[in-house]
Amino acid sequence: MPGIWPSYCNKEVYNKENLFNSLNYDVAAKKRKKDMLNSKTKTQYFHQEKWIYVHKGSTKERHGYCTLGEAFNRLDFSTAILDSRRFNYVVRLLELIAKSQLTSLSGIAQKNFMNILEKVVLKVLEDQQNIRLIRELLQTLYTSLCTLVQRVGKCVLVGNINMWVYRMETILHWQQQLNNIQITRPAFKGLTFTDLPLCLQLNIMQRLSDGRDLVSLGQVAPNLHVLSEDRLLWKRLCQYHFSERQIRKRLILSDKGQLDWKKMYFKLVRCYPRKEQYGDTLQLCKHCHILSWKGTDHPCTANNPESCSVSLSPQDFINLFKF
Repeated sequence: MPGIWPSYCNKEVYNKENLFNSLNYDVAAKKRKKDMLNSKTKTQYFHQEKWIYVHKGSTKERHGYCTLGEAFNRLDFSTAILDSRRFNYVVRLLELIAKSQLTSLSGIAQKNFMNILEKVVLKVLEDQQNIRLIRELLQTLYTSLCTLVQRVGKCVLVGNINMWVYRMETILHWQQQLNNIQITRPAFKGLTFTDLPLCLQLNIMQRLSDGRDLVSLGQVAPNLHVLSEDRLLWKRLCQYHFSERQIRKRLILSDKGQLDWKKMYFKLVRCYPRKEQYGDTLQLCKHCHILSWKGTDHPCTANNPESCSVSLSPQDFINLFKF
């Protein structure tokens, strides 16, 4: 009997360890399932407010919105993407956050980021516009996540690793959907762009602010290719986006000894940021520290509220919360 006791104890301990490991496995499996379920939910936590009060400190009367994530949660970006004037602004903001600010967002703000991004992708898939813009945004986000996921355990991401892997798989799926878009020519028998006089075609092309759009347009038809190579067109594009000093540093001569403005443009784009232009922007009232979309009324006590408002670029919006 005494000889049997140790063997019995060891067996009991072994069974308990197996039971404990089994329970741990079940808990882990349930947690993974819960994480995947939570990542798929469409529940949104942002309040969709038209304006918010932004200040470093807090008082009993007012709460200070001092984090980027808090402002991102409360401002109405979800509806803003449906407005063509605000779409590019929101996309640029998402891109800047994806590049360097994703880890500064709270878990809820990160979830809102993905929900808004999904709405952006669905809108592009539906109307087949701004495809290249969203491809670049998704690639930027995927590259950032690849780097951040490798640093799990260093408090750089909020949430379970399974949730982030699922999000990365979702991004790849969105990229595939964008790549599979087949733009069909509308059944329109009226006047087309190439039917316009050359002077009007050139005038329209001069209003394009992205050189890649000019190149794409030039691939449509031989006569458009000739117009897209116009030196004056590329010169104006360079002078619009870059300063004279920047241009002087990147001079490129063609075989004929003339300035090659097209090559200079793409060289300048690689070296300097282009001028950003948006149909509508967020603005900050310096008098009452209220952040809102341009044209949105807010409770301002200034005699002339419009004179107190300052337009913010997407980068200015992010810098606003760097205290």
